[in-house]
Amino acid sequence: MSGAAPASQPSPRRILVRGVNWLGDAVMATPALLRLRERFAEAHITLLTPAKLCDLSLQHPAINEILTFQTGEELFAVSRKLRDGRFDLALVLPNSPRAALEIWLARIPQRVGIARPWRSWFLTHPVPAHAGAAEMRKRSVGEIQRLVRDANIQHPVSSIQHPPAAHQCHHYLYLVAALGADPTPLAPRLVVTDAEVAEVAAKFGLADATNNSPVLLGLNPGAEYGPAKRWPAERFVGVTAYVQRHAHCRWVVFGGPADAALAEKIAADIRYETERPPTFGKVSPDLAVANLAGKTSLRELMALLKLCRVLVTNDTGPMHVAAALGTPVVALFGSTSPELTAPGLPGDPRHALLKSDAPCAPCFLRECPIDFRCMKSISVERVAAAVMETLNC
Repeated sequence: MSGAAPASQPSPRRILVRGVNWLGDAVMATPALLRLRERFAEAHITLLTPAKLCDLSLQHPAINEILTFQTGEELFAVSRKLRDGRFDLALVLPNSPRAALEIWLARIPQRVGIARPWRSWFLTHPVPAHAGAAEMRKRSVGEIQRLVRDANIQHPVSSIQHPPAAHQCHHYLYLVAALGADPTPLAPRLVVTDAEVAEVAAKFGLADATNNSPVLLGLNPGAEYGPAKRWPAERFVGVTAYVQRHAHCRWVVFGGPADAALAEKIAADIRYETERPPTFGKVSPDLAVANLAGKTSLRELMALLKLCRVLVTNDTGPMHVAAALGTPVVALFGSTSPELTAPGLPGDPRHALLKSDAPCAPCFLRECPIDFRCMKSISVERVAAAVMETLNC
């Protein structure tokens, strides 16, 4: 094994990228894929990705081919697929031992990934961890209680500090830089055609009929990681009530099957608010909102997010998808940190990142052990103002 990257080797003709397993991470990895394409313009690049994420990378300019595996698919079955590809080099984006073992069993000659215990042996070129990397360290209940107590008596509050290069996109860029690629950040990029957008808009009854049609605004109230990342449902409704008083708009509620009940409750409340005096919109209650949670494929979700003028969202996968398609997002961060997982290119002014001022945030826990003060500290007025500013209203 060697810690140095294979820069001195002949340029690989066939490269395999072992992709990541989560939607948001997959989007944040796209700048690295673009830099890899720049570095090896003539190479055939294949992405190995979970089948559930396959549609995300369709038509992506950095990718020539996509291979998929199912959740729970047997290790040797995955490796057998890879042997047929006759790859010269494999880039392993996940840090797990399993991902490195898949590549080793596939007998790919050059195997590059981050050095970690129990997996470096499977890599020909284990790359030392990025000096600017930051772990999502979970706070203990005792630490949370201490921070809240100290803040209440006006003592100095210790906080988790993240270095400038802590964002997850830098992790993947650092890894491709080991192959000689440019590590300068790029905006994450996904591709959906205008024809796809038109087809999906027509399917769900969201196609513009006239120039006076309402603009589409999105709501993404769920979060797969856990309830600590979810802004209260009634506050999403409050934002729609405020914005509809000032803008001619229609709302689309997004989410997965697990979010269906939450999304329907929000949609019903929006319809109810639309009927209440004073009349504040030009859209009838029946047309004020479309609940599409659990009703779209990933590709359809992408097309609809591209159609939206703004997405109001928790820190979750669709937030990253929307930003990578060019849709501005108003993103809410309580238990998590925008320094690590902000949407789009870090610092992009199109996106509004609203952080909690709770002394215990970010805690990176799935559930709040106290009173959910991080998300409750983000007011309806603050979010609505960010939406209005994005709409230039």
